[in-house]
Amino acid sequence: MRITEWPEEQRPRERLLRGGPQVLSDTELLAIFLRVGVAGKSAVALARDMLDHFGSLHRLLHASSSEFGALHGLGPAKYAQLQAAIELTRRAVAEEFERQGMCSPDAVRAWLRHQFALQAHESFVVLFLDVKNRLINYEEMFRGTLTQLSVNL
Repeated sequence: MRITEWPEEQRPRERLLRGGPQVLSDTELLAIFLRVGVAGKSAVALARDMLDHFGSLHRLLHASSSEFGALHGLGPAKYAQLQAAIELTRRAVAEEFERQGMCSPDAVRAWLRHQFALQAHESFVVLFLDVKNRLINYEEMFRGTLTQLSVNL
């Protein structure tokens, strides 16, 4: 059944507009992102299949283009759209950190976590700050594997 045939109070987009994104399940949020399903499958059913296939949102967001495309109805366009959404989110958060400055170890930790959370490897980075502790730039000095990193000084 198409989502447009559902009662209005059950449709994900209408529920989001009424109650905000926090009232929706992961499946419903992903369905809104997808916008449409495939022949014989609604966007909600496709979103459910995606979460079942990858096991979690985290794994879905870390999926490669080929892993993503292995599911029927998903291809390079949806993968690119997802990567663009991830990058926009990362930039929005980074912009806020840059504006506020790196005023505490917790702020630095939060920025690093957000900046590098989706990497498939560990990195040793140097942050360059101005006198007001605002980020000027950062540079990756060493790159490791998923579980370890060697630093040569």
